[in-house]
This record gives sequence, C-alpha cells and structure tokens, in this order.
Amino acid sequence: MIPPAAVLLAQGRRLRRDTLRLPDAALPWTGEVSGDNPLRLLVIGDSTAAGVGAATQDDALPGQLARGLAVRTGRGVRWEAMGRNGATARDLITDHLDAATAQKWDVVFLSIGANDALGLRPRGSFARDIRTLLTRLREVSPLVLVSSLPAFFRFELLPNPLRFNLYLHSQNLEDAARSVASRFDGVHMSPPPPPYTDGFFATDLFHPSAIGYRDWARFALEDAESAGVL
Repeated sequence: MIPPAAVLLAQGRRLRRDTLRLPDAALPWTGEVSGDNPLRLLVIGDSTAAGVGAATQDDALPGQLARGLAVRTGRGVRWEAMGRNGATARDLITDHLDAATAQKWDVVFLSIGANDALGLRPRGSFARDIRTLLTRLREVSPLVLVSSLPAFFRFELLPNPLRFNLYLHSQNLEDAARSVASRFDGVHMSPPPPPYTDGFFATDLFHPSAIGYRDWARFALEDAESAGVL
C-alpha cells in the first residue's frame, strides 16, 4: 500500500508540472498613489507579492492595497513589492528580508505560507520562520498585516485527496502563524477569507486575477480597519 504522504507528494508534483505557469507582474514593482504626507507600503511574500495572475503590480496586491489605504487614510501611498513566485517563509528570510528591512515602512503586508503548505513543511519550522519575519519587519514598521493562508478546499483545480489534506495542513500552519502573530504588538493577521467571487482566479485557476487581488485587498483592509489597527 502506498503511504498517503507519497500520494500527496505525487499529486503535488503532477499539479506543478501540469498547471499553466503565469508570469510575474510586469516591472516596475514600485508605484505611488498621489496625496499629501504619503505612507510607505511594502508588500512582501510569494507569488502573490510577485503579482502572478495580474498584468501589472498596480493591478495586483500592491496597487490595490495602496489605493485602499489612500481612501481610508486620506494620504498618498508610495508602495514597493518584494518576493518571488514559489517562495517559502525560509526563502523570504534568506533572499529578501535584508533588503526589506534596510529602510522604514509605515505598513508592511506579508503574504506567505502557501508554498510551505504545498511542500508539507513542519508546523514548528514554519512557526520559527514566521517569528523571525515578524521580529525583523516590526523593527522597521509600526504595523505588519499578515494574510491568512489560501482556502485550498475551494481550489477546484486541486484533486483530492491533495485538496482536502492540503487544506488541513494549511490550517495547521495558519494556526501556528496566528499563535506567533498574537504575541506581537503592531501585528494583525487577517481571518480566513470569504468565499471567492466570480472572476477571483486568473487563467491558471490558482492565483488571483486583478479582480481577485482587488477583492483580497478590500477584505484585508476592511478587517484591519474594523480591528482598529489602521
């Protein structure tokens, strides 16, 4: 009998091999929403920070968050994105964290964990990396917003048993991240997302589209505002 882990890993490899590969959002990965006393926004993470699924970063998470922040604060926003497609929490630490913490930010939005879940990363290792990320990011920003992990059980692209087990593992990692985040002042983690709307997914049926990034940014900012952290 094939061990369940071997089945999941085989399905995961097949998924990565067969899924349509979309490019990162086009350069530049910086931008600005005009206005007085502009906020400094950093979006850091995996493929969602890289804007995969959208044509430009202005249409992806950074631009959508920047416009939402501008509306809610009445201030301009200068934004920048860092990260790469496929990055895990450990990858962010080794490849991007030094650059991210070389300057000050007013708001940091961290989106990480999907690839840790896909790689069946242990809970303890993920929790340690999240602790490192939040410790360093809080040193350069008074507010770090952390995204919840994707609701993998709603990803119709994923076959079972991969879909169900990936969801269970992602929830275990998310629970670890919430436990770590709760120990930091100035850190707020979004709740699980609502059902994805029509048009949320890009053509690969895995990453958000421009519509998906718009809905995600709105959800995250509305939650942060209601929590009193904005």
